[in-house]
Amino acid sequence: MGGIIWLASYPKSGNTWMRSFLHNLIQDRSSSVHINELAKLTYGDSQKYWYEQAYGGSLEGLSPEDVMKLTPKAQHLMTLSKSESVFVKTHNNLATNWGVPYITPEATAGAIVIVRNPLDVVISLAHHFGFTVDEAIDFMADPKAETPEDEYKLPQFYGTWSDHVKSWEKFNPSYQHRVRYEDMLTKPQKTFGNVVKFFGLKVTKNQINKAIKLSSFKVLQRQEQKDGFDERSDKAEAFFRSGKSGQWKSVLTEDQVNRICDTHHDIMSELGYL
Repeated sequence: MGGIIWLASYPKSGNTWMRSFLHNLIQDRSSSVHINELAKLTYGDSQKYWYEQAYGGSLEGLSPEDVMKLTPKAQHLMTLSKSESVFVKTHNNLATNWGVPYITPEATAGAIVIVRNPLDVVISLAHHFGFTVDEAIDFMADPKAETPEDEYKLPQFYGTWSDHVKSWEKFNPSYQHRVRYEDMLTKPQKTFGNVVKFFGLKVTKNQINKAIKLSSFKVLQRQEQKDGFDERSDKAEAFFRSGKSGQWKSVLTEDQVNRICDTHHDIMSELGYL
């Protein structure tokens, strides 16, 4: 049995890209791991499947509190599913609900935390959820922000963008490695190389460079255009839309920039986004 290594981020911050890199590195195939395989390789902490396994049947009729109380057992089952550590994607705030942590400490081995400039996140978020930019700005400033339950997933609690980032800063720093989306773009060898060092993986620079190439935005975008992507929102035309940083300069109005910077000033300053 291994523990969970969380791949944690606010939505639209590079989580899928990181998952693709890690699986291309570990599997070391001649061609890229397909995006629609990622969910099989990296679990999602909101997947109902694990809660149904923990409960022993359908969750229908259970109260939200009763479902939340299944979280420790559901995450323990994830750790039992593999002999080594397992990657689990989460967009949840590092918080508690009804006294139950969204992230179970006893099941946890470590975390990669990915952050991205909220001025760019807001544009991607608007496209992903079918929001206007102003609605996305309001959503990112809402301390109660969450996504609703659907057929396959439980609600995911975000809080504000700032609160989300701050919450993961409480995670034990000895077992956490934080990555900026912008560094993944501009300094891929150094940034992904540091991720590899964090895990202590015995791989060559050539293997790292190969995994970077096989998980590039263009590769993932081509896969989606050809086969679709199971994780794409039904509100979005494409999941892999732009993959750039600094797009906010030509998209957001001065008022929108000011609203985001005023709301998230302290964390943006801490992360070098001001």
